[in-house]
Amino acid sequence: MNLPFEWQVGLRYTRAGKRRGEVDTGGKSGDGFVSFIAAISMAGIALGVAALIVVLSVMNGFQKEVRDRMLSVLAHVEVYNPDAGVSDWKALAADAKKVPEVREAAPYVQGQALVYQNGIARGILIRGVEPSDEARVSDIATEMRAGQLSSLTPGDFNIVLGSELARAFGVRVGDKVEVVVPETVATLTGMTPRHKAFTLSGVFESGHYEYDSSLALINIDDAAKLYRQTHYTGIRLKIADMQQAPAVAQQLVHSLNQDVLVRDWTTQNRSWFAAVQLEKRMMFIILALIIAVAAFNLVSSLVMSVRDKEADIAILRTLGATPKSVMAIFVVQGALIGLLGCLIGIVLGVLLALNVGTIVGGIERLFHVAFLPQNIYFVSELPSDLQSSDVIAIGCVSVLLSFVATLYPSWRAARIEPAQALRYE
Repeated sequence: MNLPFEWQVGLRYTRAGKRRGEVDTGGKSGDGFVSFIAAISMAGIALGVAALIVVLSVMNGFQKEVRDRMLSVLAHVEVYNPDAGVSDWKALAADAKKVPEVREAAPYVQGQALVYQNGIARGILIRGVEPSDEARVSDIATEMRAGQLSSLTPGDFNIVLGSELARAFGVRVGDKVEVVVPETVATLTGMTPRHKAFTLSGVFESGHYEYDSSLALINIDDAAKLYRQTHYTGIRLKIADMQQAPAVAQQLVHSLNQDVLVRDWTTQNRSWFAAVQLEKRMMFIILALIIAVAAFNLVSSLVMSVRDKEADIAILRTLGATPKSVMAIFVVQGALIGLLGCLIGIVLGVLLALNVGTIVGGIERLFHVAFLPQNIYFVSELPSDLQSSDVIAIGCVSVLLSFVATLYPSWRAARIEPAQALRYE
């Protein structure tokens, strides 16, 4: 394959070693030192790229872990009427399923309550569900740590608490739990709040503290009696792709003719997801500075290379090479260093991201430390979610910075005058 001479010379300059027959006199730094600096620049780019890939993959892993734990309790989409409720949930579900992405639907009744037990009072969110329907729209049935979700049979007034709630109240399966609703009834002694004793029949643990410490489940018929409601609050929907929940919610807003509101799982935790996305962007910018520093090192190595090759440049100019050709030679040299560093970094980063859990686990066992105590983080292993879009973006940024770093040294090389460079040769 016949490459243009600019490519041939640029590739030759990239390789280490002295010219054939050259003896190191100790006066000049020589090709070897310049190539060493270029290798350091390449290693810096590779390190920056690998670090950026690993960090973003770990952040994606944490986000995915928390999201999955949220969705073990939350539905993908909720259609509800907070005021009048929904009289015929099956008709509403049939209308919702006209949207192709909607797969399953389940009714629910929701309200606030106060739980009083063992001298501890805490406000909670009570959700009335039908266990067989709820299992189709969420994973709560698989998150049970004690008892079964199916124990919520109508008329038995059983209750399932989050693990943090059960721990705070010090109750176990079979204990009684006093539930007080924000309504009053007239008695001989005056107005008193309505309350009902429930039997704890199960404990779930989603791994998300907010829901484990504030959510309780009861049978949907018991919830209707507790809140004296004849209508359901709404329906919970499961869709084919949870990432399309915002788009599906918009479709439901336009397609449903009933007076209802629609919200998806992202809107219920908007502030958290916005904070995670902002943190990810800032981390990308901060770690991209590592690549920028390596690019500055590349500028230094190319400037030294230009100084070392002044005689070669002058000879090429006398043989007819144009300033544009000289500039192209050093652009090829610098771009090749940056591209190799980027490729090495991508390979290293992908390998580390795919095995970061195993690596961190080995370090923990070797030094007998725990980087992620489960009683604090609810995550025992370092999660990682490698996304091709992040790898592509990081690769493009690193290659672009490497290319920009070649412009100034190449421009300096193109301005070298042959007569001036050969004066003392």
